[in-house]
Amino acid sequence: MKDLNTSVYSFEDLIKGDFLYVDKTEYIWQLIKPAKEMYFLSRPRRFGKSLTISTLKAVFEGKKELFKGLSIYDKPYEWKPYPIIHLSFGDYNCVSDALLELPAYLMAKVRKIAEEHAIQISGDTPGLCFGNLIDVLSKKGEVVILVDEYDKPILDNILNPNIKDIQHCLKGFYSVLKDRNSLERLLFVTGVSKFSHVSIFSDLNNLTDITMDARYATMLGYTQEELETAFADRLATLASDRPKDEFLQEIKKWYNGYRFEENAQTVYNPVSLAKFFQSGGEFKNYWFKTGTPTFLLDLIMKSKFDFSLSLNKPVSEAFFDAFEVTDLDPMVMLFQTGYLTIDRAERQQVPFTDKFVTKYFLRFPNMEVEESFNGSLLTYCTTVRKQDAQELMLNLVTAVGTGNVDGFMKLFKSIFAGIPYAIHVKDEHYYQTVVYVVCDLLKLLVQAEVCTSDGRIDMMVAAGEWTYVIEFKLNKTADDAMKQIENKDYAQKYRKEGHRIMLVGVNFDFNTGNITDWLKEEYY
Repeated sequence: MKDLNTSVYSFEDLIKGDFLYVDKTEYIWQLIKPAKEMYFLSRPRRFGKSLTISTLKAVFEGKKELFKGLSIYDKPYEWKPYPIIHLSFGDYNCVSDALLELPAYLMAKVRKIAEEHAIQISGDTPGLCFGNLIDVLSKKGEVVILVDEYDKPILDNILNPNIKDIQHCLKGFYSVLKDRNSLERLLFVTGVSKFSHVSIFSDLNNLTDITMDARYATMLGYTQEELETAFADRLATLASDRPKDEFLQEIKKWYNGYRFEENAQTVYNPVSLAKFFQSGGEFKNYWFKTGTPTFLLDLIMKSKFDFSLSLNKPVSEAFFDAFEVTDLDPMVMLFQTGYLTIDRAERQQVPFTDKFVTKYFLRFPNMEVEESFNGSLLTYCTTVRKQDAQELMLNLVTAVGTGNVDGFMKLFKSIFAGIPYAIHVKDEHYYQTVVYVVCDLLKLLVQAEVCTSDGRIDMMVAAGEWTYVIEFKLNKTADDAMKQIENKDYAQKYRKEGHRIMLVGVNFDFNTGNITDWLKEEYY
């Protein structure tokens, strides 16, 4: 049984260290078969992008011996070495002024590569140095250019007032590639997002985006078949005291679910899966712990993003296109950074025409991502400490499931009481978001903005034998909220479901940032 490793991103080190490697080299072969090609691929973090870059590098270094026993080994390939430019921005870190530091960082990267190749380059800007590096290296043969985490300087500065200038700096750096296509054997660019794809690489008209290409949808991550084959020994050991099918289903629920093309197989996050096996089969969150996306949490709360409503609405094909840093959409960013994935696609004919459109529905990939994201959002917008969250959740779900509205509301009052005044968002949506996130974390059946024949119910929550119909008000009274529920007969929608129904009117105060009063009434 080969060892697992979640911190080695070098293909050569994996092979020489005799670590487990799930063979993805058939995809590598498909990438390199054309005489010249330029690719762009985005995938969530910790999904194997760096290992893919490293595998390509080993191929173009001509290290055939590393690939013995793998799919590509017997392909009709010449295995000759090419001059390689490997640019990885994984070590980018802004200390004080990104606009001043980025050019120096880029210059240092290019000069280091020149030193590794023992060549002299000229140029007094990052772009000129990069271009000269390609020109000089091309005298040794066609150049292979591999760019990893191209977008890290942008993601790390996404809320920086100078973000457009930072983006412009990167565009100037990559613009030198346009007129050097004849000098290049292959260009391969990876990143977490593609929101800067158009603006940064706009000059590269022949850059092929394979992010949602069905041929490469399972190139990164593990399919169910790969899991059951490559990890067979470990699965047998861990499932020795339980039914194997149930065990596999539980693993799938936690770590599978990523779909990178609407008709493609879903895949597992490779790092999460490896950590799961390393821990002896402990079901917990691994992927999210590699870094909390604070900028996403900022964006969600400041934009008054309606999570529940957005997840239930389909998106068009244009949703997946790159977009600008000046027009950040929380839903798009959640998808591009891996917190949402494609659930299904529906093709519909446009009425009175012969045209068709495809609508895409999104979801959280799996339990690991959903619980981790909601937990971080709860901590961000309420300051509930992670070490206190478990007991709080237990008390809340007990209160909800037993019809204890007073206990339920008092616990929420304690949550809101702990929120610093400085981070209160003074609108009804903020309070509704906090309640929704908590209920979703509890795995309660929760829906926000539920449509009825006479309006929208702010929230419906169901647990045990109870269904709650909840209306929120801000700077009014709980009585106002209850009257709206009754006057519009919101509960009528749930009468046939066989649950006991509780109507709950809740009022929040703008100044204190907390619940002032609530009314409850069982509906018969």
